[in-house]
Amino acid sequence: MLLSTPAYFTFLIAVFFVYWLVSRFRFAGLAVIVFANYFFYARWDLVYLALIPAASTCDFFIGQALAATERAAIRRLLVTLSIVLNIGLIASVKYMPFLLDSYAHWTSTQARTWPWVLPLGLSFYAFQSLTYTIDIYRRDAKPTTSYLAYLASVSFFPTTLAGPITRISTLLPQWSKRELLSAQDGGKAFFLIGLGLLKKFLIADYLAETLINRVFDLPKLYSGTEVLMGVYGYALQLYYDFSGYTDIAIGSALLLGIKLPINFNRPYAAQNIADFWRRWHISFSNWLRDYLYFSLPGLRSRWKIFTYANLILTMAIGGLWHGASWTFLAWGLWHGTGLAAQRWWQVLRGNPKPSPHWGIRILKGVVTFHFVLLGWIFFRSPSLATARDVFAQITSGTVSFANIAPGFWVVMAIAACAHYLPKGWYDRSLKLYSESPFYAQAGAMALLLVAIQYVGATGAVPFIYNRF
Repeated sequence: MLLSTPAYFTFLIAVFFVYWLVSRFRFAGLAVIVFANYFFYARWDLVYLALIPAASTCDFFIGQALAATERAAIRRLLVTLSIVLNIGLIASVKYMPFLLDSYAHWTSTQARTWPWVLPLGLSFYAFQSLTYTIDIYRRDAKPTTSYLAYLASVSFFPTTLAGPITRISTLLPQWSKRELLSAQDGGKAFFLIGLGLLKKFLIADYLAETLINRVFDLPKLYSGTEVLMGVYGYALQLYYDFSGYTDIAIGSALLLGIKLPINFNRPYAAQNIADFWRRWHISFSNWLRDYLYFSLPGLRSRWKIFTYANLILTMAIGGLWHGASWTFLAWGLWHGTGLAAQRWWQVLRGNPKPSPHWGIRILKGVVTFHFVLLGWIFFRSPSLATARDVFAQITSGTVSFANIAPGFWVVMAIAACAHYLPKGWYDRSLKLYSESPFYAQAGAMALLLVAIQYVGATGAVPFIYNRF
């Protein structure tokens, strides 16, 4: 059940009415959310009805045990058990087919079929679940006594497919609120959902179907300039696709009175690669920093090489998290090397303050964007050979725009301009919509649906991050 389909919104409306009907009774409200979470999983595959409750129950009791003991060895054993459990879920679904194929290739034997192939990866569930046990282990949070509240939080359906990864300790207190949904929050929720649909159908999917997919499928058939425009288009497609999902997820949660963290903040306006990761997929980069990078050995060593090596290792693991592929590893190493190089330069110059000159800021933004852009070639390419072909075509010097439709230029221009608009414009638009009369809000949504019907003719294409 994709978050951009009529089936999802029918489901969301049903959950909305039932939840608020019984929300004054905390137990009943939580039961509705837990049922909705598992119904959402079951729509993908019934096996999730066994996997998710079992894994969640294990982590719930691990959290209780962590809080009940002060013995360091036992606490380390318990948190290790939680890590193995959750990473095992990811590995069994995402990496075993790749490992079996690689083993068969190197040993020249027949590849074995991995029987556990599921439609959804469990990465976002596992990362969210680990925030609970690791926070308790570090004594940054206390365990909940409500089993139902934990189940509602750890498998909360808007965050299941692609985040944002939300710390369980920030979700749990929100289920105890008794306030009804305000008209303003309801307006914000509809604004976010509408904005997410606009980003998905009218920008991301349109760009993909018009040029990008064809360029990355067969780059040798296109001129250097067409391939380059396909790469520029992919940078915008990925941003609008993923941030569109995030908007729908945050809006869906807000309709239930739950506030999720922001996940994007104009990432292509970043001044350097570290700034980019403070703006792009914020919940994931925070997770990598807090739960992986800070856990690696050597950070307190006087040998600075550990700082740089750990940055590269963290991003390499982050790349492989996206998939068991050499292209994702190359993408992770690219960003890890960039972060390490930037950190080295900052240390060398004594952490200089950002330049106030507008020209310098524009130049740094352009350089950072193109560094990220080169990485997206690896991220999008199905293989290193395809990435090589894309680079070869871009540097071939061939010039032609014959395969680029006029609509592609128009949507690209609108998407680029919208991304760089001042944040204050977005805030004022959100405030204006949320404070408008209900009939004005409904009229705007109706116009959006008409536009999607006539322009977004590709149907419900899965969000890019669904497969991660």
